[in-house]
Amino acid sequence: MAKDMQTYIEDLRERREISFGTEKDAIRQHRKGRLTARERLEILYDNGEFTEIDSLVTPRYESYLGGKESRYGDGVITAFGLINGRHVVVASQDAGVMGGSLGEMHANKIVKAMQMALKYGCPFIAINDSGGARIQEGVDSLGGYAKIFDANCEASGVIPQLSVIMGPCAGGAVYSPALTDFVFMTDNSYMFITGPNVVKAVMQEEVSFEDLGGGLMHSQESGVCHFLTGDDADCLDRVRQLLSYLPGNNQDDPPYIRPIDDPKRRCSELEEIVPTDPHKPYDVRQVISSIFDDGRFFEVHALWAENMVVGFARLNGHVVGIVANQPMVLAGCIDIKASIKATHFIRICDAYNVPIVTLQDVPGFLPGKEQEFGGIIRNGARMIYAYSEATVPKLMIILRKSYGGAYCVMSSKGLRGDLIYAWPNAEIAVMGAEGAVNILFRRDVDAAADPEARRTELVEDYEKKFNNPYVAASRGLIDEVIEPRDSRRILIESLEFSLLKRESHVPKKHGISPM
Repeated sequence: MAKDMQTYIEDLRERREISFGTEKDAIRQHRKGRLTARERLEILYDNGEFTEIDSLVTPRYESYLGGKESRYGDGVITAFGLINGRHVVVASQDAGVMGGSLGEMHANKIVKAMQMALKYGCPFIAINDSGGARIQEGVDSLGGYAKIFDANCEASGVIPQLSVIMGPCAGGAVYSPALTDFVFMTDNSYMFITGPNVVKAVMQEEVSFEDLGGGLMHSQESGVCHFLTGDDADCLDRVRQLLSYLPGNNQDDPPYIRPIDDPKRRCSELEEIVPTDPHKPYDVRQVISSIFDDGRFFEVHALWAENMVVGFARLNGHVVGIVANQPMVLAGCIDIKASIKATHFIRICDAYNVPIVTLQDVPGFLPGKEQEFGGIIRNGARMIYAYSEATVPKLMIILRKSYGGAYCVMSSKGLRGDLIYAWPNAEIAVMGAEGAVNILFRRDVDAAADPEARRTELVEDYEKKFNNPYVAASRGLIDEVIEPRDSRRILIESLEFSLLKRESHVPKKHGISPM
């Protein structure tokens, strides 16, 4: 006897209810200071609305569960919907189902969602809250991770990929976030490579998971985390903010917002913010706030390699990526971490059609045995490669110092920098005047009746002849010397002109970037 439609509908609803999670699951998550997988999606998507896919997927082998009843969805919610009015695909792991552990079908759901995002040109977000590989499924679970990693690599540079760590992320699971463009972590999340000694140390209370791989450690020490946030809601708000600066895919332009800030606004305060004395520090974020639209700056990697500042802002409504030396930390010298930080950001900007604005004030690469042994040559070369490879508009202002090899590696004309400007106080040379005089004229100074007076005379002569922006301007190595207060207007005019740029490299399978 045929059933009526209502019976079929009720059966469908019952099956869906099983995938939604229980009140007990929600209470357990809330006690940890975390939201459920579904609550996170409701915050992330516009108006809390999304369309779920694969909600009725179950593990292939029920026997893996030891006789326990499985839940539809297999521990991960995959969905699509609108964020800031644009389509985004999300996979949100459900810690209430077998600890969010990853099995074969769980992995298949994530890979399917990633492939959909790639096919339709949408950003993909993975919300991680998992105990790791599902032990009951053995090698099928490990094979699932490998498929996810391959999907990450296939989508890299084509669609923005964001990883959001909102609980445990251990073992093989950590490599997927590491392959994505940006990693967010909440205060009470952690990620690390699991090993017997690690587990033993935690069990014996010698160290905590948070100390081994908490968000603060990965933000300050390892550099794995780009954004450290408070609770889940704060983190998801930051995710929405970041997406407002990124295109849907590498064929689109970043979102344009009609500006309120006057494009011809003069920035006279810059003449006070940046001291003319090259030895005095200042916060380059104040320069950024003065120049860019409404003083807004979305900083990336704020707690790691603080001698280099990177992030997104807007110029007359257009999204730009900013790379700036920070004189407040290590005098703005470039070290290994700063090279890696800048390289990663430059490549993201180039992949997603975001013009790059460089604000340079750099005395050189950080010297020392530790840097040489750590590979400053190789890592500095990575930044050279990134700037040279980038075909997006590349603009630069030399705010003060531009010495030695550091001048070469940061968007110089030799690395296809498009439009380069310098303030009239800029010092562009192999090194500072005092250092040059000490090397070139040491005997002359020592033989003088008044060595200090002679040194001062020679320093002033060197600065006049060599250590100023006009020598570089006379060679065409910078395009113009400008007043600081005109920086915003000139950058906007240069950006809108350079957006017409069409540039490509010699055809090849791929280059061999220093690693």
